[in-house]
Amino acid sequence: MLKKLLIFICILSFCSFSHGKSIEPLKVQINTILETKDATVGVAILAGDSSESLSINGDKHLPMQSVFKYHLALAVLDQVDKGDLSLSQEIKITAKDVDNELWSPIRKKYPNGTSLTLTEVMKSLLAYSDNVSCDVLIRILGGPKALEKHLHSRGITDIAVKYNELDMQAVWGRQYKNWTTANASNMALKKFYENKDKELSPESHKFLWDTLKGSKTGKDMIKGNLPEGTVVAHKTGSSGKNKAGLSAARNNIGIVFLPDGRYFYLSVFVSDSTESRTENKKIIADIAKLTWDYFDSE
Repeated sequence: MLKKLLIFICILSFCSFSHGKSIEPLKVQINTILETKDATVGVAILAGDSSESLSINGDKHLPMQSVFKYHLALAVLDQVDKGDLSLSQEIKITAKDVDNELWSPIRKKYPNGTSLTLTEVMKSLLAYSDNVSCDVLIRILGGPKALEKHLHSRGITDIAVKYNELDMQAVWGRQYKNWTTANASNMALKKFYENKDKELSPESHKFLWDTLKGSKTGKDMIKGNLPEGTVVAHKTGSSGKNKAGLSAARNNIGIVFLPDGRYFYLSVFVSDSTESRTENKKIIADIAKLTWDYFDSE
């Protein structure tokens, strides 16, 4: 009788997590998209309750580009929670900081430098992927090595940060030294969104996820084919193309929220692609829509 009861409990447990269907058909659909593309694509999908997951090249080291600004924000907010920094404090941005060709709304608005609150700098970093903000904050933390060390200490180990934005963009091959994996990206999203170990204070947690939900970049990637008004907390990263027409990175990681309150984590890295910029974005948008359809039908 006890043996039968245990078997019955196991069956119920399996059904509650599998929702009566397999995620494998979704993997087949995604692979059908990818098999015609001249690109290396890393994909990781994880249900919010961790009941279902899949990955394609999920443990492959791929260049992050600006995706690592999410990880940088985690390190900065840790300093805020420890009292070493404050979101209300003024951050000096010098004329030297803005004397470059980096993408930066701050550089365009303040060509001679300025002082902004840490809140303003962080919002520019996350919502607009501002590169000047990025390098100023990395300097405050002590440099790329200090950032990498901090991330490893927080359990984010499948990641390397060797360069800031200015140094990384100076040499094409350097972006490959700033790498992570699709699976590691999902786990970094999950760890700090669920916040079970109180990695972030309630105030920092709200600031981070509210800002990522308001991101102004990547409207035609994860969000591209989703129903209008869908909430997505996400971070993008893109390399552009080299002279040979190769795109090293077109990336988007984030949390997609379903109408019924459920959510899923999605990380897609499109690397070493000879496809067009539009097609690289479409790969991410199509994967996101297939994933949405899968979870929304449950």
